[in-house]
Amino acid sequence: MKLGLGFHRYQISRDNFRFARQAGCTHVVVHLVERLREGLPPGTDEFCLGMTRARGVVWSFEELAAVKKLANDEGLQLEAIENIDPSFWSDILLDGPRKQQQLESLKRLLRSMGRLRIPILGYNFSLAGVWGRVQGPFARGGASVPAFQPNHPLQDQPLQHGLLNNIVYDTAAPRAAIANVSREELWQRLADFLKALVPVAESEGVRLAAHPDDPPVPMLRQTPRLLHQPEHFEQLLSLVPSPANALEFCAGTIQEMSGADVYEAADRYSRQHAIAYVHCRNVVGKAPDYREVFIDEGDMDVPRLLRVLHRNGFDGVVIPDHTPQMTCAAPWHAGMAHALGYLQAVLKSL
Repeated sequence: MKLGLGFHRYQISRDNFRFARQAGCTHVVVHLVERLREGLPPGTDEFCLGMTRARGVVWSFEELAAVKKLANDEGLQLEAIENIDPSFWSDILLDGPRKQQQLESLKRLLRSMGRLRIPILGYNFSLAGVWGRVQGPFARGGASVPAFQPNHPLQDQPLQHGLLNNIVYDTAAPRAAIANVSREELWQRLADFLKALVPVAESEGVRLAAHPDDPPVPMLRQTPRLLHQPEHFEQLLSLVPSPANALEFCAGTIQEMSGADVYEAADRYSRQHAIAYVHCRNVVGKAPDYREVFIDEGDMDVPRLLRVLHRNGFDGVVIPDHTPQMTCAAPWHAGMAHALGYLQAVLKSL
């Protein structure tokens, strides 16, 4: 297995890539979706991740090439582009009139990734996205981490137009709820997405990697969640059987799932060679009431998890997707350095 680190768009820099290499990483994962806090429309709730200005213009070959070169210059490989800007696929998710146009744009993105040999596109096929997390001093020593707590008054409020994956993508959208969608309809939309894109991804040597729903609850903001239990991955993989139809195995999210066994899930899907790459963080509790913690203090036995993956021949990238913010001048860097050191030690022991 290989050690990697993920960066949001605002974090992509020579210094941060150099930090990753110094911490022992060989690979990086980048999130290119904007999350701007200024200019959010009135009425945006407290949990919104921000706003994108992309307006459906898919990342160009040149933009991807520049990020890849920056990583390569610091001795790193660009392993994955993680998450799709909601403006790129709003009508794919909502079954709108521009669905075919957006599918063609995403095919162009896959072809650019293939030319650049960027092997993975991570995505989260969700309408509400990552929503409802509160930040607080819930980890060891009062370190700041996200938590999800049940029964928030906004949890059952309908999702509004112009907001998908918890990111505002259209500030001019009418302030009205999106149309109701059944679980079966949303599965069909996912099937349409995969049937259109998997053949292109396969021909380009790119894997589409699905992230499970976080928080892993059956419904959120009056919209169904498709991947909130490990067995749902089987349904996704069966829609279009192909090495290009794969999983972004988020161990922390799977650990959060009520009744889920993260070790059994890792064993099952790594034996199928269905895991493209791994997010590794630790949590305490189960949905709908859990909190993130330091990688060495949660309910999950991380060395056991990595031993399962190693035994089944998984040789992909492992990244700490989130870490507690530590009390110092560089909270994010300190938290990541702690997690990376822990992961590196475990990987070297396998």
